[in-house]
Amino acid sequence: MNRMTPKLLDAVRHEAVENRIAPSLERRRLRAYMLMLLADGALLNLSFALAAMLWEGRWWEPRAMLAAQAMLPVFFTIALYNGSYGVRALSDWVFAARQALIALVISAALLNFVAFYTKSNDDFSRAAVTLGLLFTALMLVALRRVVAMLIVQRWDGRVSNRMVIDDGGASFPFEGAEVINAADYHLDPASHDPFMLDRLGKLLRNQDKVVVSCPRERREGWALLLKSAGVYGEIVSEPAHSLGAVGVHRYDELDRTTLVVSTGPLGLRARILKRVFDIVVATAGLIALSPVLIAAAVMIKLEDGGPVLFVQRRLGRGNLFFDVFKFRSMRLEKLDADGDRSTARDDDRITRIGAFMRRTSIDELPQLLNVLKGDMSIVGPRPHAIGSQANNKYFWEVDRMYWQRHSLKPGLTGLAQVRGHRGATEVEKDLTDRLQSDLEYIAGWSLRRDIGIVLRTVMVLKHDNAY
Repeated sequence: MNRMTPKLLDAVRHEAVENRIAPSLERRRLRAYMLMLLADGALLNLSFALAAMLWEGRWWEPRAMLAAQAMLPVFFTIALYNGSYGVRALSDWVFAARQALIALVISAALLNFVAFYTKSNDDFSRAAVTLGLLFTALMLVALRRVVAMLIVQRWDGRVSNRMVIDDGGASFPFEGAEVINAADYHLDPASHDPFMLDRLGKLLRNQDKVVVSCPRERREGWALLLKSAGVYGEIVSEPAHSLGAVGVHRYDELDRTTLVVSTGPLGLRARILKRVFDIVVATAGLIALSPVLIAAAVMIKLEDGGPVLFVQRRLGRGNLFFDVFKFRSMRLEKLDADGDRSTARDDDRITRIGAFMRRTSIDELPQLLNVLKGDMSIVGPRPHAIGSQANNKYFWEVDRMYWQRHSLKPGLTGLAQVRGHRGATEVEKDLTDRLQSDLEYIAGWSLRRDIGIVLRTVMVLKHDNAY
């Protein structure tokens, strides 16, 4: 069996991949959603104030504004769930206007229903409320049209990144999508090469939709790669159970059908919640543990005068490489950059202060900086060195599902760790137990579960397998 050669791409091909990385449009979209949401709130209040002025002869008349304030939270709740603030709403102003009007009508109906049963109808001016609803509807539609014009003018009409990977399948002329040839970048779905996966991860970075067109025999491999990359992915194909398709999408204008094989593990709201949790916990952790961090750094420096931090390349989200930070616990002359040799009990490479730090997990604390950088999360599958092995096999040779654990950011701690699956991987079961826990965590993520894992981690900081 050919072993993975830890060699980076040649400079020309590496530069070509870097040049094809798409710009992130998610922040741009988030800003647009927030501006639309704020504008909708302002327009609703303005419409009801104007209606009160025309009907009651009084600007910001209390009864009319009471109706506006009561309706606003209901309108926002419905609009947030019916797609009024979504990607399609930015690219299709007719759809955006229709969804906003639906949210307005439902919120008005609910307000009237509640007012009827609480016998508070007399608190509202029916004429002013009706005029306010009419003005709001007109302004909501006008705003969507203006937003569409601004997107065309300032963003060239581009609100999402789409990519088609041609791997020898049927043509797929997807309008507005970037098309790459798999052979040009040596992309092979049957390969286990981490460097190829890192290359693919760079190409898929910031993509909102990826469509792969390939021969039948390569579809299963591409399905696994798309799931592992944590992107929304489709494969041009007729339905096939072996791919684990989660949906079928028909493009009538192209006369093509695709299988949706991956949607990414977390939605937008979940990603925001998880990121906020990461920033809060990492910042608080760095502040609270600063005496421990300083003391550890001083002890390492005093022991042999070498560098305090050990930086090692590991596999992260989307199978991309990133540099993980740890306190150096090994002797300078015996550092293991690729993690080819698992740490053993009474390992001769470990320094005295290093042994203590590893037993108490203090050596992992600098990874709080990785969390703030965005390379890692507080909770997630632990990142592994590319040379890690179990029973003399690379981890992906033990179980190919290993790559799928990289659909989520790696974590400082994880479900596998609080279950006691940590330390050296001497036999294959050491890996498969961790993999099972990692995939279970990804499939059932929740903020409550993250909080629970963090609390349970405190109980396993010192562990018999930590050495």
